Amino acid sequence: MATIVASYPNAKDPASPLDIRPVTGRIGAEVHGLALSGDLDGPTVQAIEAALVRHKVLFFRGQQHLDNAEHEALTALFGDPVAHPTVPVAQGSRYLLELDSKEGYAASSWHTDVTFLAAYPKASILRGITIPEAGGDTLWANGETSYEGLPEPLRQLVNNLWAVHSNDYDYAATLAAAGTSADASDTAKERTLYHKSVFASTIYESEHPVVRVHPVSGERSLLLGHFVKRFLGLSEADSARLFNILQDHITKPENTVRWRWQPGDVAFWDNRSTQHRAIADFGLQRRTLRRATVAGDVPVGIDGRESRTTRQERATAGQPA
Repeated sequence: MATIVASYPNAKDPASPLDIRPVTGRIGAEVHGLALSGDLDGPTVQAIEAALVRHKVLFFRGQQHLDNAEHEALTALFGDPVAHPTVPVAQGSRYLLELDSKEGYAASSWHTDVTFLAAYPKASILRGITIPEAGGDTLWANGETSYEGLPEPLRQLVNNLWAVHSNDYDYAATLAAAGTSADASDTAKERTLYHKSVFASTIYESEHPVVRVHPVSGERSLLLGHFVKRFLGLSEADSARLFNILQDHITKPENTVRWRWQPGDVAFWDNRSTQHRAIADFGLQRRTLRRATVAGDVPVGIDGRESRTTRQERATAGQPA
């Protein structure tokens, strides 16, 4: 059973040698007094890894000293850094993905990173560079407490359910769901074109269990997000209805944490048991962050079956993304 980390969110976590203060009762904790770098010693790295599995997302204030090279060196302490499979790396880096948003645009829909691959990243480390004076917060949701809180009939249903995840989806519809028309501005049109020509330049599809077993803790969590295209054995219409029901359980306020960024902040999350969403409410302000990801293993369902990639091909001209 997933652990609710503390009765009082400001109480120090007694299970860690680090100075960790839970932000909410179910997900998220702030780590105090630690300067992140590629030179952290073994016990500190182990303590961070244990806290990550426990709290799902860790926040570190005041890390302005990190540059691209140090960000990548830090990431390498936790596994093999990997670049995004389709998007070019940020200038001056080997693995970093630049998230440079303006005019209120961000990845404003709930997702787990890169689940269109069978072995998607186990963790992501996001560094805040240019932060709006107001707006641009990020939300994370706990997939383990979401699963635990499902009514028993729904839990029995999802235990044996599998889903197809793909980067081949209707980006304009995603913008509309976030409250933005893809035809509302030149910027929106440019981003739709970018999605088709870059993000979905190679189309991937993978099949994942809807309930993933965490390889470290053994906990069960819901694996969904906006890369889900359909559920195996269900029609598109039935898939859409069931997806919305399950996503509503994941994103209940009780299962989420909201982080208000400051320049130099670092967020480090367990991509195996969470979803996240950037909030696109910052108007014409600039919002720039850089993200590193750590290679992950292939998910395993309750019955022991592993995820698998079923499609990988270059998109053809005119093919919808």
